[in-house]
Formats: sequence, C-alpha cells, structure tokens
Amino acid sequence: MDFSLNKEQKDIKEAAKEFARSEFDLEIALELDKEGRFPAEIWKKACDLGFIGLHFPEEYGGQGLGLLEDVLVIEEFCRQHSGIGMALALSCFGAEMVLQFGTQGQKREYLPPLATGKCRSSFAYLEWNPKGNFGAVDTIAEKNARGYRIRGNKSFVVNGTSPGLLVIISRMKGDESPDDLTAFALSKEMGQLQLTGMSKSTGMRMVPLMNVEFNNLEVPSESLLGQIGQGRRQLTKISEIMRIQASAMGIGTAQGAFDLALGYCKQREQFGRKIGSFEAIRDRLAEMATRIEMSRLLTYKAAWGLDNDQPVQGLNYMAKMITSETAVEVAKSALHCFGGYGYVIENQIEHFYRDSSMIEFIGMPGDHEKGLIADVVAGKI
Repeated sequence: MDFSLNKEQKDIKEAAKEFARSEFDLEIALELDKEGRFPAEIWKKACDLGFIGLHFPEEYGGQGLGLLEDVLVIEEFCRQHSGIGMALALSCFGAEMVLQFGTQGQKREYLPPLATGKCRSSFAYLEWNPKGNFGAVDTIAEKNARGYRIRGNKSFVVNGTSPGLLVIISRMKGDESPDDLTAFALSKEMGQLQLTGMSKSTGMRMVPLMNVEFNNLEVPSESLLGQIGQGRRQLTKISEIMRIQASAMGIGTAQGAFDLALGYCKQREQFGRKIGSFEAIRDRLAEMATRIEMSRLLTYKAAWGLDNDQPVQGLNYMAKMITSETAVEVAKSALHCFGGYGYVIENQIEHFYRDSSMIEFIGMPGDHEKGLIADVVAGKI
C-alpha cells in the first residue's frame, strides 16, 4: 500500500505552496478581511496559472486532473491564509452541478469562464427555515409556455454579487415530497434577481454571502439542469465532492495555524526558556500534529477513492466531520499558545481561529453528517 504522492502531484502541491507564499500578502489580506472584499487580483492570477477549476476537463478550461490534485491546491492555499484560500476554493461553488449533470452546451457556456477568471459561480440551495429543517426547499418552479417561472428566497448564497453561473435548487409546483427537487443553471445577469447582503460573518469574510429573492423569475427551458425531480440525487452526488473540498480547507487551516504556533513556541521565551520546551506546550503540539495527519490521510483516501471509482461509503462524511472539528480544535490550541497576543486582529492566528468555525457549515452541519455516518455503519435501527 503506497501512500505517497506521485511526481506530478508533488509538483502541483509545491507550485501551489510557492504561489500562496508569493501572492498572499498579509497586509492586503488584513484589509480584505476587515472590508469583507473578495481577493479578486489574487484569484485572477490563480486562474491564469490553472489552479482554479483544476479538475475541469481541458475542453472546458481546466487541467483535466483529479479531485486529489484539487485537494492539494486548496490545502496549500488555506495553509498560507485561510481567508484567501477559502475564497479561491469557493469561487467555483456550485459549478460541480453543471460539470456532473449539465448538457454539453451548458458546460461550454459556464465552465470555461470560471476556470479562466472571467466570473465566479453561486449555489442557491439553502433557505432560512425557522423550524431548523436543514435542507428544506420551499422555492417553487412552475412550467409555462416560455420555460419556467421561479419564486422563492435563498440564503447564504456564495458569490451572489459576482456575474456568472447561478445554480438554483427548487421544487416543481405540485410536488409534495421533499425529495422531488429540480435544479436550474442560469446567468446571474438575468433580471428579477433581488440581492441583499447578509451581516458580516464570524469568519470567511472574503466570501460574499447574499440573500437572493426570486420574484417570478422567468428562465428558458434550456436552463433545466438534468431532469425534473432528480435534484436530490444530484445533490447527493456533488455533496461527496464538496465535502472533500471542504475537508481540504480544514486541513490547510489547521496546518497553517499549527505552523504559526510551532514557530512562535520556538521563539517565545518565558522564565529563561523557550515555551516550546514546556511539557504542557509540547503535549498540545503533539495532539495538534496527530489530529492534522489523521485528517489529511482520511481526506486523501476519500479523494483518491472518487478519482479511481473506488469510493468507500460514508468516507466523505467522516473526512468532513473530522477535518472541520480538527480545524477548530487546532486553531483554538494554536491561539492559546500565543496567549493574549493571539486575540489581536493583526495576528494571523486570529484569522485562522475565526475561519475554522465556518468549515463545518460548508455542505451541511457536522451533526447531520454524524447521523449519515451512523446510517452507513449501523443502518436503520
């Protein structure tokens, strides 16, 4: 059993690391975080070098590589700066629906502009639900002579203000089952889209989050993504990929926080000794390193399985759950290594700490994933 990366994968990982080191300026990152702005210039450079849409086929602007290669890039980006890394990783959020289920025409229209830095994509799935019913969809699509009319509201829409692809998940009028969902792919330049900004989030502030209202939005028939009523199956498929990409964000965020803490512990002195020599600190570092390596191995295995048509049932749930928890725990431990200085906004560890809390909610909250893991290992009891 060989766990090593091949030469191409090592080269990709190293190239991503060098790009992040040279382009992720910390002073600029601080301003972007404070102002809640997307790192547009860095993103365009990343697109020019082929880091965005890495696993898209070459005919659609990508590199034709696998999900594992995508994971390696996301990990290194988030390791250098969690906020910038997450923003770049989510610039194609929702595009997987088109890649997996779109027609040739939809793929040609929407995917190349995403990979080449002309626009970003959005995924309109989640809705504000006062009953806490995660994943419930009340947005309605109705068939008419011109195509479809969509009405409803979506929350937490990533990149909502950017031109480009918008994937909408809705129910068809008359469908009563919560599983009868239908997906649409359209351009955000269409009218009848009402966007309102959401309040500043705890972390991931460089990723614009919007509320979107569809006020009888008219879309043509060719906007249908896949088949009517197949949306839940489509979501299940792409969620495997989204969870693994989110896991890569978790690994990178945890590793970046650990790197900062380790460097600080080797330099900071108290009572005439480097604090890294104290047993309590060394125990903390050991636990952090172990969690990170465990998360990395699980994520790489999940990505490799999908790339090689050997998926292990439930492994993407496990990877997402453990890496999101690891990111939070490691960032918290790393911050404690800095003491009070760790809470200063100008200290990068504070960014890792805030951003780590957002990873759990990419795809679905961890409590839901634990239930899905239990379904796999124990079945319905």
